[in-house]
Amino acid sequence: MTNALPQREVARINIPQVERGYTDSHKVRRLMPPGDWAATDPFLLLMEDWAGPGVFEPHPHRGMETFTFLLEGEIEHYDNHGNKGSISAGDALMMTAGRGIVHDERSADGGVLHLLQLWINLPRRDKLAPSRVQEIPVADVPKHIEPGVEVRVLSGRSGDAVSPTQNFAPFMGLELRLDSDAAFEQQLPADYNGFILVIDGEASIGVADRKVDAGGLAWLTFSDTPSAVTVKAGQAGLRALLFAGLPLREPVAARGPFVMNTDAELDVSYAEYRAQGDRFGADLTSRSLTATD
Repeated sequence: MTNALPQREVARINIPQVERGYTDSHKVRRLMPPGDWAATDPFLLLMEDWAGPGVFEPHPHRGMETFTFLLEGEIEHYDNHGNKGSISAGDALMMTAGRGIVHDERSADGGVLHLLQLWINLPRRDKLAPSRVQEIPVADVPKHIEPGVEVRVLSGRSGDAVSPTQNFAPFMGLELRLDSDAAFEQQLPADYNGFILVIDGEASIGVADRKVDAGGLAWLTFSDTPSAVTVKAGQAGLRALLFAGLPLREPVAARGPFVMNTDAELDVSYAEYRAQGDRFGADLTSRSLTATD
C-alpha cells in the first residue's frame, strides 16, 4: 500500500432500522434517505429492500439511473423499450431512465427478493438521453486480486481492473471481499464523494480504524485531491460495497420516480407520462422537454 496519497476517514455512519415498505410483503432500510442532495451528490438515495410479489409493479422513471445489486433471489426485468432479462444473486443491473422508461422488476419464482438499489443523478445535459439497461453478471465482472482480497469492479476501476459498465455521472462501484484480518487500499479520484456499506463482517476504515459493523453505511471524508481509503477486515472476514462518484453540483428537483433540475421540468415530465402512458420515453414523435427549456 502507498502512503503518498491523503487518506480518507469516516465522516459519519448511518445504521437505519428495518421499516414497513409499500405493503406487508415489503420491508426496507433507508440507508441513504433522499433530500440531502448536496451531501450525497451525485447519489440520490440507497434502499435495502426485502420485496415479496407485487411490490415493484410496472412504474416510470425519468432523469436518473438506478443501480440494483441483488443479494438474494432472482429478478426478472422488462420495460417498455423492449429490454428484458434476469439477474441472480451477486449480479447487478444498471438502468438509465433518461427521457423516460416504464419498467418492472419482479421475483422469478414468486419468492422474496433481497436487494440494494442506488439511485444516481443524471447531469442536466443527459436528463433526456435515450434509456438503456445493462446487466452486470458476476461471472463477467473484472476482478482486482491481492493476497486475501478480491475486488469485484461493478463500475469504474480498481488497480488494473476496469469495468465496461457505462454511466453518465462518473462513479465507481466495488464489491470488496476480504479474508480474516486482510487489508486493502483503494485510490479515489479528486472530488469524488463516497461511502462504504458493510454487508457481512466488520470493517475498520481509515487510518483511525473506525469500526463499522454489518448493516452500517459509512460516509467518507471529502478530498479535493486524489486520495485513498484503507479498509481492514475483522476476524470473520468482510463483504462490503464501496461507491464513490463525482458530484454534479446542479439543482435537484425530485417528485416520486422523476428527478429533474426544476419543478417546471417535473410538471412537463408528468404531463408527458400521462399523455404517453406505456409509450413513455419510447414515443420519440412527441416533443420532449429539453434541459434548456
